Amino acid sequence: MAIEHKTRTQLVAEAIRAKILSGEIKAGEPLRQAALATEMNVSRIPVREALLQLEAEGLVNFEAHKGATATELSASQIDEIFDLRALLEAELLSHSIDGLTDQDLIDAELILTELESAMDAGDTHLATGGLNSRFHGKLYSRAQRPQTRELVDMYSKNSERYVRMHILLAGGLTTAPEEHRTLLELCRVKDTKKACDFLKKHILGAKNDIKKLLLKIEDEKR
Repeated sequence: MAIEHKTRTQLVAEAIRAKILSGEIKAGEPLRQAALATEMNVSRIPVREALLQLEAEGLVNFEAHKGATATELSASQIDEIFDLRALLEAELLSHSIDGLTDQDLIDAELILTELESAMDAGDTHLATGGLNSRFHGKLYSRAQRPQTRELVDMYSKNSERYVRMHILLAGGLTTAPEEHRTLLELCRVKDTKKACDFLKKHILGAKNDIKKLLLKIEDEKR
């Protein structure tokens, strides 16, 4: 991992994110900036910036008179979000795949290469955030279903913290690159049914991996 190229804020965000996703920092637990700054040997400024970044990811809440706390990651929330994603994204892909141009597929492959490089470098924030969404978005770009796309974007954002958990802790680092390559190839040969079925399997497989991990974390809390 090329740590020398990362800012203090990025490093602090990664450290706090890993603690939240692993369950080391519990849901509702206060995230005291002074204590975190001391623990990580930095000033409060990168801690504050890191917490704001994690708030945007849905991992941290800021509440009046209470400050920052870790949000709850619950196995019960996952089913609906990922089931909806599987249905809606397969629907978008089914309307898009025939319209994908050679340039669209080249662009998707370039994004995928960048995504794989980010994962190899350990930059899970970049990989699971912008690049993952851009790759899928490129495959859906010819659907001409703006309302469905809006819903997909919303659920994609809502599930981002769980996708990050999948990459960091639940085996997604090894399975996601190969699955993305398979999906891209099915789109390239315009096999709509196989591509849509594989996309559903890809999303629901991630759901099942994350649920197993969350249930394990929840059992350990008891």
